[in-house]
Amino acid sequence: MLTKNKLHVGFKVKSISDSGEFEGYGSVFGVKDSYSDIVVKGAFQKSLDKWKSKSGFPAMLWQHKMDEPIGIYTEMSEDEVGLKLKGRLLIDDDPLAKRAHAHLKAGSITGLSIGYSLNEYDYDSEKDAFILKDIDLWEVSLVTFPANEEARISDVKTALKTGEIPQPALFERCLRDVGLTRSQSKAFMANGYKALRDADKDEEKALAALKSIFN
Repeated sequence: MLTKNKLHVGFKVKSISDSGEFEGYGSVFGVKDSYSDIVVKGAFQKSLDKWKSKSGFPAMLWQHKMDEPIGIYTEMSEDEVGLKLKGRLLIDDDPLAKRAHAHLKAGSITGLSIGYSLNEYDYDSEKDAFILKDIDLWEVSLVTFPANEEARISDVKTALKTGEIPQPALFERCLRDVGLTRSQSKAFMANGYKALRDADKDEEKALAALKSIFN
């Protein structure tokens, strides 16, 4: 099972101060994104409660790089709109944070992406969308591009390298990323994917077939 996914959204910032403070929405409820994901109200609440019990918040990173934190979040909560947050870039102490601040002020960076584990989801056939219901939030990054299919494909490649078969929802979306149509992806998931998951005696063959798609 994958340990981490990414969800890319438009960076909905309400304000950015000269001293590095900003606020806005990291995710908006009820909106279907370009990868057919819909986050519903309550999806972040368990994770936020867990962070609160530790007197902390998810990390603020640059481009999902774990070794490049650029600031801290000071508030994060759900309201009727989505995941509302406030944060502060450490522009006086970190040159990278100062650079990120300059790009936000100029509007040359408009992307935000969350790193998370997906605990619960459903597929809504009428909406043709994945309904994300329980998200374990790890970090929220400033990113150059708010939607990047390579990030999702990279997650699947990482799982395959460790000998794992990816979660079905993520794998179906990756099939769409690499060019399969919706009907082709669903046909594979209904038949080919199940066969791969059930083929315990042919595990190496199954993994080789999966890897060939993303080489």
